[in-house]
Amino acid sequence: MDSEINRRPGGGRPDWIRAKAPSGPNFEEVMALVTDLKLHTVCQSAGCPNIGECWHERTATFLILGNTCTRNCAFCAVPGGEPLPADEQEPERVAEACAALSLRHVVVTSVTRDDLPDGGASIFAETIRAVRRRLPDCSIEVLIPDFRGSHEALRVVVEARPDVLNHNVETVPRMYGLIRPRADYEASLEMLRRAKEMDASMATKSGIMVGVGETTDEIHQTMRDLRRVGCDILTIGQYLRPSLNHAPIRKYYTPEEFEHLRLLGIDMAFKHIESGPLVRSSYHAARALGDKDG
Repeated sequence: MDSEINRRPGGGRPDWIRAKAPSGPNFEEVMALVTDLKLHTVCQSAGCPNIGECWHERTATFLILGNTCTRNCAFCAVPGGEPLPADEQEPERVAEACAALSLRHVVVTSVTRDDLPDGGASIFAETIRAVRRRLPDCSIEVLIPDFRGSHEALRVVVEARPDVLNHNVETVPRMYGLIRPRADYEASLEMLRRAKEMDASMATKSGIMVGVGETTDEIHQTMRDLRRVGCDILTIGQYLRPSLNHAPIRKYYTPEEFEHLRLLGIDMAFKHIESGPLVRSSYHAARALGDKDG
């Protein structure tokens, strides 16, 4: 595969990989809020490049179930190790933060908690209910782990009735051994299929990062696989290596290539697709629900 990164002197990032620097009063407000409420955000824990833009707009993606993941995927900056017990009061604090920010759309995700019998599904469900109590008009999106394939855990989350259920396949199946060695591509597809089967009115969503060594044909096939299981919303973004201990970047995709993938997704009948170098799972998430403000 022709690698964009190999054509750049010194292997530096291309000019189109630029993000807003985190600063300003809104950024400081969100920082103070999550600190005071003892919350985590994926914006911080995963080193998201969009933290400056999103926090300037007074929105954040909340990371529940702690800040330590029981897995150690080769692409992810979230620390791995032995997590603390689940915090039963965390859902109410997330809801308090959402109310303080007057959010109209909230995204809640988590670390993977293979140590918990339900993988943390009950905490997801209670967080949905807590936000609904505080902000009944706020739409809610959850980005869930694979719950080790447990359909019972999935049902607990679906029955709490989020507006959007997201589960990322992350990459093409051939790259799972390197990128997601403790996950299973077909099991992730099955989670999305089952979620839609459990509640056909609920939007399902998934995400792919590119640049880890996949081919264009493999991306296209993964997109087709997601449509086959009824996935409504898709995000495609550039993989950015968190550290030298993580999987290397094999290619920087150009904005034109991302636009090609977006148009292909439209042709495949995804209801909404975000595709761009800095796109992440929750980036402009409210757009998928009719350009509702975040």
